[in-house]
Amino acid sequence: MNKNNYDLEERTAKFGESVIRFVKQIPQDAINRRTISQIVASAGSVGANYC
Repeated sequence: MNKNNYDLEERTAKFGESVIRFVKQIPQDAINRRTISQIVASAGSVGANYC
């Protein structure tokens, strides 16, 4: 088994970065600004909770 396939620290960091890239593509308005903020915070907390 290759250890790199299961490097959760790296994978969770990449996940958070991917989510940030994704939400940057969403037009922000008064309705979805809070939701976008929550998505980014929860995606980032995955890595923080892992550590």
